[in-house]
Amino acid sequence: MNTTLISFVVLYLLGTLALGAWAGTRIKNTTDFAVAGRSLPLIMVVTTTFATWFGAETVMGIPAKFVQGGMNAIVEDPFGAGTCLILVGMFFAARLYKLNLLTIGDFYRQRYGKGIEVFCSIAIIVSYLGWVAAQITALGLVFTVLTNGAMSETAGMIVGTLAVLVYVVIGGFLAVAWTDFIQMIVLVVGLSIIAMFSADLAGGSDKVLTMISEEKLWTFLPAANFTDIAFFVGAAVTMMLGSIPQQDVFQRVMSAKDAPTARTGAVIGGASYILFAAVPMFIVACAVIVMGQSGLEMAKNDYQRLLPTFVLTKMPLVMQILFFGALLSAIKSTSSATLLAPSTSFTENILKNLRPGMTDKQQLFAMRATIVVFAATVLAYAIAMRGTSIYELVSSAYQVTLVAAFVPLLMGLYWKRATTQGAILSAAFGIATWVAFFPQLSSWGEAFPGQLAGLLAAFLGMFVGSLAPQVLRDRKE
Repeated sequence: MNTTLISFVVLYLLGTLALGAWAGTRIKNTTDFAVAGRSLPLIMVVTTTFATWFGAETVMGIPAKFVQGGMNAIVEDPFGAGTCLILVGMFFAARLYKLNLLTIGDFYRQRYGKGIEVFCSIAIIVSYLGWVAAQITALGLVFTVLTNGAMSETAGMIVGTLAVLVYVVIGGFLAVAWTDFIQMIVLVVGLSIIAMFSADLAGGSDKVLTMISEEKLWTFLPAANFTDIAFFVGAAVTMMLGSIPQQDVFQRVMSAKDAPTARTGAVIGGASYILFAAVPMFIVACAVIVMGQSGLEMAKNDYQRLLPTFVLTKMPLVMQILFFGALLSAIKSTSSATLLAPSTSFTENILKNLRPGMTDKQQLFAMRATIVVFAATVLAYAIAMRGTSIYELVSSAYQVTLVAAFVPLLMGLYWKRATTQGAILSAAFGIATWVAFFPQLSSWGEAFPGQLAGLLAAFLGMFVGSLAPQVLRDRKE
């Protein structure tokens, strides 16, 4: 066990807690807590949107999927995830910013009524289980590797959750934004230096790129047949579109000081994510060359440990400190906002409907209490789901919002004829079709992706529900 490395990690965690405590002194109301008072400059909007996706799966999940299956295997993340932020900036940020909303659920209430607000908010909250569980799982793994097995993964999950929970509860999104800003600097600098050092260990970047070419890992497009193309598109749209109606994305964009900053910050953040996600992929490719057969075996059978093991066994202490600082930055930046987002949605869009008339002070207390409850729930879920890969936990998280919440948001912003009946049918058609494709219920999912079928059904439901009553009225008249 490397006590020096662990000491640096502990100091880093204590530093983020101190920052959260400082941010907490600036929290005066729910707007400060939920969207940092809508005051962030462009650079902080860029770093916090970039941090939206740069989490455990980007450092430990995506690179291993890349080594196993090439570019085609990672269309969902980072390509779909990064494109999501770009689309949010181009088509959603300015329109939503001008509405001056606290949560994405507020849009559904204003556009369609309380029923759709509650239903879509529940779908959004449920979708966070897998996403946050992936970050907690990664924290448990990191602490286990750091202590050489002295701390179990379960104990690591508990410690990691508490480390994130404290500064989020105290400082809200303002703490998240400031820690994202610092953590993304640590992450970018740390991983960039490690990438250069890894290339030297592997015999030069040209050797690494040659290996990638020889293994045909650059291949991006699927085979030219209907099934492969359908699953490729289904994987791409899961995070590309399913993540758009998400509270953490909404909070990060709405925290900007004005609409142009919100739009530009999201576009730059998304593009930066796609580009920089290549760095951990390059490092893992180096690891496979340096570690040889053992690296390949680990990439196939225990890929989540590949990078930490590579760094701990092949690199000096300085690089180890840089790596684990960068890794913890990635995980904490994602997990902090994804703990805050569903808790904000629950308080604003569900609890307020059950307890109307709450004061702003009561709402602020409810948000903080809900964060604690949600964190405990997700921790229990992550422990129960031990053995499930980080990438799978993340990729499955956003199918429910893709089929239930995306179409009502898109059509509500861009189609004046969209109605409440259309939103109800859209969510009902989308969910029902998606469920019908579950492997436990039918074999349809083997021929066509259920989330894509659910998305198409959601569009059909919106058009039928919105237009049919209008057509019937016209005929009666």
